[in-house]
Parts: sequence; C-alpha cells; structure tokens
Amino acid sequence: MLVARHRNRLTAVAQDLLARGAVKVDTWVMDLDDTAAHPEMLATAADRLGRIDLALIAHGVLGDQAAAEADFEVAAAILHTNFISTVSLLTWLGNYFQAQRAGTLAVISSVAGDRGRKSNYVYGASKGALNIFLEGLRNRIDRDGVQVLTIKPGFVATPMTADIPHNALFASPDQVALGILKAVEHRRDVAYVPWFWAGIMFLIRAIPGFQFKKMNL
Repeated sequence: MLVARHRNRLTAVAQDLLARGAVKVDTWVMDLDDTAAHPEMLATAADRLGRIDLALIAHGVLGDQAAAEADFEVAAAILHTNFISTVSLLTWLGNYFQAQRAGTLAVISSVAGDRGRKSNYVYGASKGALNIFLEGLRNRIDRDGVQVLTIKPGFVATPMTADIPHNALFASPDQVALGILKAVEHRRDVAYVPWFWAGIMFLIRAIPGFQFKKMNL
C-alpha cells in the first residue's frame, strides 16, 4: 500500500509495480503533515492488507535553512514534517507491531542528524531527534520481535537535492534502495547508505567541539 501526496505520481508508481509483477497495489492520497488523519489511513492499510509486515517511512523536507533561522514558523514546519509527523506514524505502527509480536519499521533519517552543522542544523535537528526516538522505540519493542531500522543516507540524487551541486559523494536512489533492502534482510538496527558514510560520520563526530564550532560545514 502506497501513501503519498500527489495522486499522479502515486498512480505512476503503482502501475510500475504492477508491471513488475505485484499482485495488487493499493494507494492512499494524503499529506502526512495531517497527523489527525494517520489512524484512519493506517487502520485501513492493516484492513486491506490483512496484516502489515513492514512499513517504510520515507517522507521529509530539506527546508530552507536561512529562512528557518529568521522565522520560527519556517523552522517549526520543518520539524513537524520530519519529526512530529513521523512520530505519529511510529507510535501507531510501533504499538501495532508490538501487539503482533513481529514486523519491521524502516525509517529514512539522515547522516545530518549525527551532528549539528551551521549549513543545515534545523533539518539536522529534526533528524537527530528522530534518531533518538527510534533508538528508544527499538529499546522498547525489539524484545517483542520487532525490527526498528534507522536508515541514514548521505547525499542522494533526488528532487530534494536538485539545487545542490553534485559530487562523488552523491548516491543514486537505486544504490540507497539496495542498501535499505540489505539492512532489512539482515535485521540491522542502523544502516548508513551507502556504507562509506559510517566512516565519514565517525570522523565528523570525533572532531572536538572547540574545533568543530570554527569549521564551515
């Protein structure tokens, strides 16, 4: 079951999945910022599917850092989409999977959540908060047979990053998708995709604070 804002794009993806051999694809058009509508959508998904085995949460906004620095409402909107709306979905799904004593919650976060940088700290804060929430949720329901997977991509060549100059660190959506699939299959807790971001972020986190605050990152 696919959930997204734009009906035309949703229909195109559904048709592609059917062409690739999917037996049935349901769709639901909604803006996930509308947290009040989450329970109905999720309950309908569970009813239509008969059972939810895996949920991939893959929505978010990069936002405008400069605008967020100047206007709290802009910052709050970024935090709502990337963190609050995701927490709403995770709360329902976490309880569902815990009661089922099985399931996988795979959530796309970002390497930006590993350390606050002046270039995108509002976005990074939303992902950092999400990482901590997922860690706590994992600590609570892993023992009930539920996998909680935090996915941390670096730069990905998508419409979100279209205005950022691309370099060798950019990955294709297919590369990231394969990394997510492998992480689910191996029941990982945290997956950096592509893998080399684990090393990059280890080095960035290791920079002492007195040096880091003077850097332009």
